[in-house]
Amino acid sequence: MIVVDTNIIAALFLEGRFTSSAKALLKHDPAWCTEPLALIEFGNVLATYERADLASRADAKRYLSAAEAFLAPHLHAVARAAALDLAFIHRTTIYDAHFLAVADACGKRLITEDAKLRAAAPALTQSLDHALKLAR
Repeated sequence: MIVVDTNIIAALFLEGRFTSSAKALLKHDPAWCTEPLALIEFGNVLATYERADLASRADAKRYLSAAEAFLAPHLHAVARAAALDLAFIHRTTIYDAHFLAVADACGKRLITEDAKLRAAAPALTQSLDHALKLAR
């Protein structure tokens, strides 16, 4: 099982710079764990895509439904207090700290393409590229 944040999930469903790497990661490990907050954030990404005419409403709904079905078995809600503590320690947003708290609780490193988050919490995070190198 791996722990991912929203930008990795989005790369899996929305064609972009990291899509091929996200698909390679999925082949390596299909059990993706994340905070339920990821589905809200992904929904926001999809709404933004629809407003920018990068996805139709029907496609956005289909992507969200597919992401929810894919992630549901491994959603891991964390205590808000634990996330807040990590936000204090690493000086991140509470949103990012929720993902850090999942990684911490699972004893894994969060896979993220958020360079600022990786810099703030290097012991709890890794890039997609780094995760793929470790998988080989």
